[in-house]
Amino acid sequence: GDVIIFDSVSRMSRNAAEGVEMYMDLFNKGIELIFLKESYINTEVYKSATQQTINTTGNDIADIYIEATNKVIKLLAEKQIIKAFEQAEKEVKDLQERTKEGIETARLNGKQKGKKLTTKKSIEAKEKIKKLNKAFDGSLNNKDTWTLIGISEMTFYKYKNELLAEKK
Repeated sequence: GDVIIFDSVSRMSRNAAEGVEMYMDLFNKGIELIFLKESYINTEVYKSATQQTINTTGNDIADIYIEATNKVIKLLAEKQIIKAFEQAEKEVKDLQERTKEGIETARLNGKQKGKKLTTKKSIEAKEKIKKLNKAFDGSLNNKDTWTLIGISEMTFYKYKNELLAEKK
């Protein structure tokens, strides 16, 4: 009576071989699997496909075709499951590749992962804070400083804290 619900196949596994193995293991244990985005591979669908058999007729030649057809039905159901997991694995690999490319493009454009980006605007604002604010060389309180500079309160405190940390 156990049921596991997944948003998509990739939430179960991002490796096709492991995903199919896990699917079959859980299926064989009687656990129902539901995939919201790939409902065509829910275990109920798979069970229905594998149990859907054509009865034999007693005619040797016809029965050979019927048995082969039954095997094909089961094989097609299994292929759908394999394809779904292979697609999920491919999407993960594609996403990883696009992420690497994006990081490399950013690096080539002078941006580095994990480093703070210093802009001309931030440099100018920090210089004005040092000149105007009481915590440094100025005479203005915090609110008057950020209002005069034209930056938000959050940005002001971010820059002020960075400047105070540099002083230490």
